[in-house]
Amino acid sequence: EVQLVESGGGLVQPGGSLRLSCAASGFTFRSFVMSWVRQAPGKGLEWISTITPNGGSTTYSDSVKGRFTISRDNAKNTLYLQMNSLKLDDTAVYYCKWGQTRGQGTQVTVSS
Repeated sequence: EVQLVESGGGLVQPGGSLRLSCAASGFTFRSFVMSWVRQAPGKGLEWISTITPNGGSTTYSDSVKGRFTISRDNAKNTLYLQMNSLKLDDTAVYYCKWGQTRGQGTQVTVSS
């Protein structure tokens, strides 16, 4: 059974940082592209970032480029998202994504 379990969300002030993790199981993690997406209140899913299987190539949406960093540890079957310089507009539920499969998400709330 495929499982994606996100963690690391929370409440943070504008300008702060958080690191999200996604523990993957049930498939050969090291062989697949992985992504992060998010859903803000009342909005649709927004793609944030993608990383290739070996981590050698990453892409970002314009909304997070320069502030967020995606990475992975294939030995631990874990995907990460380092989020710096957080803004109010970053408030959302964050999901890791494999193909069309997402985890349950982790809430990130940016508020003063």
